[in-house]
Amino acid sequence: MTLNRAVPAAAPPVERLRLIDAARQSVLNDGALAPWIEPWIDRSWRRCLQQGLQPRQRLNFQAVSAPATRQALDASQPLLNAAAPVIRSLARTMADTHYFAILTNAQGVVIDVNGPIDRHNPQAALIARVGVDLSERAVGTTAIGAALAEQQPVWLHRGEHFFDEAGVYSCAGAPLFGPDGRCVGMLDLTGVNVPERPALKHLVTQSARSIENAMALAQPHELLLRITWPGCTPADDSDGLVCVDADGTITGSNRAAATMLSLVGGTPPMHCSDVFAVPTDSLFDMARQQRTTTELPLWSGLRLQVLARHGQHHRRAGQHATRPAAQAGVPLKDVETALIRQAVEDARGNVMEAARALGISRATVYRKLMRKRSDG
Repeated sequence: MTLNRAVPAAAPPVERLRLIDAARQSVLNDGALAPWIEPWIDRSWRRCLQQGLQPRQRLNFQAVSAPATRQALDASQPLLNAAAPVIRSLARTMADTHYFAILTNAQGVVIDVNGPIDRHNPQAALIARVGVDLSERAVGTTAIGAALAEQQPVWLHRGEHFFDEAGVYSCAGAPLFGPDGRCVGMLDLTGVNVPERPALKHLVTQSARSIENAMALAQPHELLLRITWPGCTPADDSDGLVCVDADGTITGSNRAAATMLSLVGGTPPMHCSDVFAVPTDSLFDMARQQRTTTELPLWSGLRLQVLARHGQHHRRAGQHATRPAAQAGVPLKDVETALIRQAVEDARGNVMEAARALGISRATVYRKLMRKRSDG
């Protein structure tokens, strides 16, 4: 079996460019496997070829229509608001490198640019425009298209782009995920005819995480949970962030929390009692009492360090949330599920004790709770 070993970024610049050129010859001209490029680059090149694109054809950086641009900007306001301070910081960080930042939506349309952009350089001015379509479909293999397609951070240098004309660019990109777990866009750091800077892949990854955290924190929430594994202390951007409403429903999270709690993007919101093996009220008690980090069990059998704090929509003293089951028009099976869930919470997660209090079997408790999850 042939190993697809990537061209090492630490290789001397001339040697690295020679190996990239050899890879282009192997894949783009001969259709053979190139052992010197990342597998995701190979996949992107082949997708471009399947679209009927050719590396030597003229590359046009086309903008979408004015109404489409406005629609993209309007739909991306939460992302733009969260990204603005991060991108300003990036501009300062990269001031002496001649790289600049590009923010796109999930379709690859540019919604913001910032940094040391040389507007007299047509190759920079072509791509550093709000509204230009930089998707893989439009401009072939780039960090933007690859990050959106592969949904992972990438680094792309010169000839690793699909089109010959794009061989002047070097870029790092990272996808951006919203509080519901769906991809909402990507962050790109690009330079034109500049020295290769592989460290920018780490920078763009860290910056993307900061933007995602800001989007999560912007979600309306009564309770904010900072979570991390035992042995760590919640303190920085690597924390899991969980936003919870007054009824204990998880309204949003960042990717770290989604991974730790096995939350699946695009599915109906889960309740805290679906993941934490403690009464949901105890989480609110932790916030009210300003407790320090507490180790809590999950239903998965794992344990997490949790720091609970009231969110920006915390109700004033004396105000209480109405349980969903007490609201008018709720189906009977949901009322039943809410009563069972409340009994489990009152029993501090002891399902056997909750079953005895309800006068039903433990198996019935599990079955009805699982039915609710599958129905949701």
